Order: sequence, then structure tokens, then C-alpha cells
Amino acid sequence: LHGGGWCIFDRTRDRIVHEALARRGIVVAAPDFRTGEEGAYPRQMADAHYALRWLRANARRFNADPQRIGLTGSSSGGHVAMLIAMRPHDPRYAAIPSPDGGGPVVPRCVAMLWPVVNPLGRYRYATKALESGLKADWPPKIVGYHHRFWPDVAAMEEGNPMLILERGEKIVAPPAMWIQSTRDDVHNYHDESVKAAVPETERFAALYRKAGGIMDLENFDAPLMFATDLADLPATAEAHERLADFIHRHV
Repeated sequence: LHGGGWCIFDRTRDRIVHEALARRGIVVAAPDFRTGEEGAYPRQMADAHYALRWLRANARRFNADPQRIGLTGSSSGGHVAMLIAMRPHDPRYAAIPSPDGGGPVVPRCVAMLWPVVNPLGRYRYATKALESGLKADWPPKIVGYHHRFWPDVAAMEEGNPMLILERGEKIVAPPAMWIQSTRDDVHNYHDESVKAAVPETERFAALYRKAGGIMDLENFDAPLMFATDLADLPATAEAHERLADFIHRHV
């Protein structure tokens, strides 16, 4: 599931990741889905949820096992992947009928690249950066994406994997991986609204493990979005290798 603040890009966005996984014997299906106002929460989740069931129905066409399906996603795509994995039976996400008449797909694993697992925290972070006059192009873009996709702050709280765990909601917790660049101001931050002593990676990992899930954290000293944008970087090859190993272990 591609990223882009829920509002931009398409299925080709993470091509170098897709090709790296395919070279390691993993079948990759990258779906398009509604973005921005057209796919405002929770419609984008419904599209991604349907894509999983479509893949199950058509897996044999790609020489794949319909019972061995995992999820990957980058940035906002990582958020969508984790959210529908945690809530596979949510009727809003399963709103589009299955092509095979079957129920939800419970993925065997979820691998995320710098995911936005706390949309409300990231919104507050970007808003503060914008109001402070930070000389960077990302704060106004991020705030704009949030306004286009999320109906309101209450929706950012409800469709929020971090807060779902903090609220103690009953979830499905497949084995998960988080790949993160330490030089990534857009995704790697402390949520000051909760006085968190650790960045979002460690905070989410601790909550996920407490809920009974496996969470592998992979931190790289590399530039922003390195594993999707910089194919010739040694850290990119290493990230792809670890991602493929994780998928082979769990799928």
C-alpha cells in the first residue's frame, strides 16, 4: 500500500521495494485506491481491505497461495495496512463485497516503512512546525493532506493504531515490522501532546508487544524515505533484505 499522506501517488510509488521483494521470491500485488476527498476515511481502508480479498480470490493466477498473504505499506500506506490488520472484521472496512464471497483476510504479517501510526500526533506535530515558521516544505503539505483525508480530529483519534492500543481495544495483532530512518523529521518524532519520552517507533512497539504482538524495529541511519527513493544506497539494500527475511519468516 503506497504512501503519500493518503492523498497523492499511486501503486507505482514503491516500485523499487516491490521489485526487490519479487527478486527474493515474493509475489507482490500493489493496488490503487481512492485518495484524498474521494477516499476520505474510512473509504480508503475499504479499498485496501477489498484488495486483500481480491488477491485471495485471484492468487492462483499469480502462482501464489491464497492462504499466505501479508501486508506492507509505506508512510500513510503503513497506517492503512496496520489499521485494517488490527481491525479485519470492522464492517466499515469490509464494506465492499468480496469477489469470492469469503470473509476478511487476516494477514499473516504487516511490514511498515515509516508508517503514520498516530495520525493525530503527526497532525499536531506538523501544525506546530507550521505555526513556528519552520523553513521546510513538509509542514504545510502534511497539514493539507490531513485536512483533505480526515473528516475531523475525532476521526484521527478513532482510526489511530497508536490510540487503539492505548485505549485497550480488542485487536488482531499479526507479527509486525517497522523500518525507520533516523534522519526523517516527517515520520520520526516525539508526540509532545502525551509527553512521550521515546519516539513514535518505540512507543508503538511497546504497546503492540503489550497487546500480544511481535514487533521488529529496524532503524537505519539513512535519509528520508531511503528504501523507496534511493535504490543505490547500501542502507536501502539492507532494508530490503531485512524486509524480505521478515516476510519469508511469517508468510
